[in-house]
Amino acid sequence: MSEDKLQSAIAKGAQAETLLRNELLAEAFKVLEADYIKAWSATEPAQTEARENFWRAVQILGDVRRHLLKFANNGKIAQRELADLADKFRPRAA
Repeated sequence: MSEDKLQSAIAKGAQAETLLRNELLAEAFKVLEADYIKAWSATEPAQTEARENFWRAVQILGDVRRHLLKFANNGKIAQRELADLADKFRPRAA
């Protein structure tokens, strides 16, 4: 991977880490998930479409979290790759 792409992955990873540590965002995910599950469980047997929509909403919240984690992890990997490249091209002491 090129140095520019590694730097981009590192920057995106740092942004994702910041979002994942953000208390307001974490609370929003928690509240939304609880609200969706509560609404899901309160549906009537005939409300199949509504139940499926609430289930889908819970799944999407998980998808967003996993996507942010993927960026964060890719940033860590890119950081290691960049460090390895720097070590590879660093002059050795004689």
